[in-house]
Amino acid sequence: MEFNVKSGQPEKQRTACVVVGVYEPRRLSDVAQKIDEVSQGHLSSILRRGDLEGKIGQTLLLHNVPNMLADRVLLVGCGRERELGDSQYRKIIAHAIRTLHDTGSMETVCYLTELNVRGRDTSWRVRHAIETAHASLYTFDQLKSKKNPTRRPLRKIVFSVASRRELPAAEKASREAQAVATGVALAKDLGNLPGNICTPTYLADRAKTLCSLHEKLTCKILTELQIEKQGMNALLAVSRGSDQAPRLIIMEYKGGKKGADPIVLIGKGVTFDTGGISLKPAEKMDEMKFDMCGAASVLGTLSAVAELQLPLNVIGIVPAVENMPSGKATKPGDIVTTLSGQTVEILNTDAEGRLILCDSLTYAERYKPEIVIDIATLTGACVVALGSHAHGLLSNHNPLTNDLLNAGRMSGDRAWELPLWDEYQEQLDSPFADMANIGGKPAGTITAACFLSRFARKYHWAHLDIAGTGYIAQTKEKGSTGRPVPLLTQYLINRSSIGQSEELTPIDQMPPEPVPPEPELDDLPPETEDD
Repeated sequence: MEFNVKSGQPEKQRTACVVVGVYEPRRLSDVAQKIDEVSQGHLSSILRRGDLEGKIGQTLLLHNVPNMLADRVLLVGCGRERELGDSQYRKIIAHAIRTLHDTGSMETVCYLTELNVRGRDTSWRVRHAIETAHASLYTFDQLKSKKNPTRRPLRKIVFSVASRRELPAAEKASREAQAVATGVALAKDLGNLPGNICTPTYLADRAKTLCSLHEKLTCKILTELQIEKQGMNALLAVSRGSDQAPRLIIMEYKGGKKGADPIVLIGKGVTFDTGGISLKPAEKMDEMKFDMCGAASVLGTLSAVAELQLPLNVIGIVPAVENMPSGKATKPGDIVTTLSGQTVEILNTDAEGRLILCDSLTYAERYKPEIVIDIATLTGACVVALGSHAHGLLSNHNPLTNDLLNAGRMSGDRAWELPLWDEYQEQLDSPFADMANIGGKPAGTITAACFLSRFARKYHWAHLDIAGTGYIAQTKEKGSTGRPVPLLTQYLINRSSIGQSEELTPIDQMPPEPVPPEPELDDLPPETEDD
C-alpha cells in the first residue's frame, strides 16, 4: 500500500475516487460543500432525497459528479460534528477504506483528514488515518490453500491537509504511522501463527531475520544449555515438560549515544500454553497460541524503532518457551531458585508467564537499563477487570506510569493504572520458599505484578498486562491485535524527542481547533488510476 499527503482542491483531483465527510443530520463537511458548489448542488440534492443521513457507518458512492475530474465521490457518514472524537474518527476512516477496497477504487484522495476531531491536530489525524487504513486491510491468509484476492484492490491513498504549511508535519506523521503499522503487522502475523509453526526456535529465527534488515539492530540467541549455565531455573521450569527447546532472544538496537543507558523491553514468549500439569480446560485452549503476543509486540516495536532510526538505545529480551505436561514437567509444589537467587514455590504451573519473566527481569540488570518494561498476556483477572479495551499498567515509578499513559492516549492504544501496594505482597507468602508464584483469586493481576516487582528493584520498571488486549477471541475477527506496538513506539518517539513529547492536555481542557485556511491551488501532477 502506498501512502502520500498533499494539499489541493477536491475538484482538481484526477483520481479514481475522492472521499469526503457528511455530518448528521445530512450536513456536508467543509470540503463536501466545495464539491457541492462546483457540482451546482449535486450533493445537497442527493441528501435532500434522504439517500444518506450522515450516521457513522453509512457510505454512499457517487459516479459522474458534475465538474469533478475524479471518477467517483465517496460520501462517508461522520455522525454529529460536536461528538467527533478519537474512536469515532478511526471508525469513519475504517468504513471509508473498506468501502474503497471493495468497490474497485484502486487509488483515492481522502479529505477525511481535514475533519475537526476534538483536541487533535493535522499530524494526529494523518497518523491515525494511515494506521487505521493498514489495520482495515490486514488479512492473515498465509496458511489457506485457496486465497480470495480482491480483483481491483486499493493500492494508493493520498490524505489531504488543509494547507501546504501543514505538509512537513503531516509527512513526518506519515512516516511514523507507516513504521508503526509495519510493526503491528509483524506482531499480528507472529501472534496468528499456530503453535506447531511458531515455536521458540521459529521466534528466534524471525528475530534474526528482522535484525538482518537493519544495520543498527543485532541479535543474540541463548540455547537451553546456555540458559541453564546462566542459572535461569524459573524459565527452565516452564519449558521442562516440552520437546521444544527454550530460547532466550536478545535484540539490541544501538541508535543512541555510545554508552547511554538503554530502554529494555521484555516480552513473554510462551508459544503455546497448555497450563502444564495444571492443565487448562479444552475449551478455548487453541487461543493459547496467542500467549506469545508480548514477545510479538517486542519484535514489532523494535521493527518500528529501527525503521524510524530513533536516537535511542533499545534492547528487546524475549524468553521463548512452550508449556506442556509430561513426565519431565514441573509439578505443583516444586521449588526453584531463580537467577536472582530468590526461591519460588510453584503452586500452579499455569502461572508460568511470571516465571519466565522474573529471570528475564534479572537478566536485564546487566545492561544497566534506564527503564524496563515487560509485556505479557499474563492474567485472566485483567480481562475481568478491564475487558479488551485497556492494558493493565503497574509500575514502581510514577513518571514512567504517566509517560506510558500519555503515550497510550496519543496512540489510541490506551492503558489503565492499577495499584501496586505493599499490602498485596502478603498474598505471595510461602511457608517453604521466599515466595509462591500465585496469590489466590483476589486481585490476581496485581499480585502477579507484585511477584514481578520483586525482581525489578534495581531500576525503573513497568508491567503491561495485555491478556485482554493482545488478541481478539471467539469472534469472526478473531486474531492478534498487534497491541501494544503503537503505545510502545509512541513512548519511544516521545523519549527520543522525535514527535510531540510534551504532555497531553486533557481533551475537555483543550481550546477548539481553529478553522483551517482555504485550500491552495494544487499544482502537483494529476493522479492516474493504476489498471
